[in-house]
Amino acid sequence: MTLLDLPPVLSPAQVTDALASIPATRLLDVRTPGEYETAHIPGSYNVPLDTLGEHAREVRSVRDPVVLVCQSGQRARVAEEALRRGGMANLHVLDGGVNSWIAAGQPVVHGPKRISLERQVRIVAGSLAAVGGAVALLVSPWFALLPMLIGSGLLFSGVTNTCGMALLLSRLSYNRPARCDVPAMVRAFTLAAPPLSTDRPPSPIAPASACCAVGQ
Repeated sequence: MTLLDLPPVLSPAQVTDALASIPATRLLDVRTPGEYETAHIPGSYNVPLDTLGEHAREVRSVRDPVVLVCQSGQRARVAEEALRRGGMANLHVLDGGVNSWIAAGQPVVHGPKRISLERQVRIVAGSLAAVGGAVALLVSPWFALLPMLIGSGLLFSGVTNTCGMALLLSRLSYNRPARCDVPAMVRAFTLAAPPLSTDRPPSPIAPASACCAVGQ
């Protein structure tokens, strides 16, 4: 496989081939640090989606092929659109994200178990809708506004490909392990240095509060 043969969307097998035939290919994981710590592709760099804007200049300086990775592919496409608007053309997306990578039997680095951000959104949205419906039946019909608002929010999320609830949940300490060091990870990515180990404590220049998580 050559650089010209790389399609915009890659299957796990195609990513493996690209890594073997084009060694300069880099994997950029835009999930939350918590998701990355739970399971990530060996050699991938973690730069969460909501920190990508502040590091866009450094990321766009990379001229080698970059494969964007998230949990299911949705956030990777959001990252692709944002980086392409800034003039970065050497972008590709792992189809189906880490989910498809694991399903294909590809190697994964495992860490402490955490619920993915996408599942967290479904759990919270479903709980709020169920509680609102139950309270509307038992207490006051005005509580039916809650599931209506949740449904409207999900509709807006689907139309705009954004998710405010995910952005809020991503800022919880659960999704932001203290070992996260985004600036150092960006430097490693731009220099093609080995990705930082999540077992390594954050450097003094990047406090844990800088480790923001991702919206969907």
